[in-house]
Amino acid sequence: GGLLMDQAAKDRLVERFRAYLDDPGPEPAPEPAPEPAPVPDGAEGPTAPETPDLFTLLAELAGLKAEVKVEARQVKAALDQFRELFDLLRTAQQRQDEESARRAGREVAGRQAAERDLLLDLLDLRDRLQAGLDQGQGYSPGWLARRGGAAGFVAGMSEGLAMNLRRLDEVLHRRHVRPLAVLDRPFDPQTMHAAEVVRDPARPAGLVVRELRKGFTQGDRLLRAAEVVVNKTQAPHP
Repeated sequence: GGLLMDQAAKDRLVERFRAYLDDPGPEPAPEPAPEPAPVPDGAEGPTAPETPDLFTLLAELAGLKAEVKVEARQVKAALDQFRELFDLLRTAQQRQDEESARRAGREVAGRQAAERDLLLDLLDLRDRLQAGLDQGQGYSPGWLARRGGAAGFVAGMSEGLAMNLRRLDEVLHRRHVRPLAVLDRPFDPQTMHAAEVVRDPARPAGLVVRELRKGFTQGDRLLRAAEVVVNKTQAPHP
């Protein structure tokens, strides 16, 4: 029975100790707040600035620095990506412009070649019309031909040839095709072909004395060289 009393006394002591620990005790009386200094009439009272401690300030600065570094890296990465994209777009645009220029150049060259072939065919037709007109204008019928009406036929044919020749010249003129002026001018190997040579001491050497086939230009480029007869003086004997 004494052992049980001892255990009961022990339990009571434990309960008292727990109650002592759980008891917060009497609250301390609050300290009276200091009275503010008197403020003169018309003046505002001083405001106490909130001064953070050094540790908090350093922590905030470190955090701000880290954020700035992160944002700077993000901005730099974005700028690098934008620069790469811009370079790719510029390269693609340059390639597209070059390809467009080459394609346009090929199309222009193709049109010019086709137009040149057509104009050369028209110039050959003009040569035949001019030759027929020259023959008709130089035709001199005899007595029998005049009685048979050949002169009237030739005159009518020459008039038709002249009209067709004028129309053809108008078409060529609209295509900026102009004849070369070569007679009584110095021989130019860039625009003329010397088909024949004559020796006339009364004329300067290298002078074009006759035109066998007209030459033509289209704008600033040569369309067909003129075939001419060039004077060449006799070389002096040694």
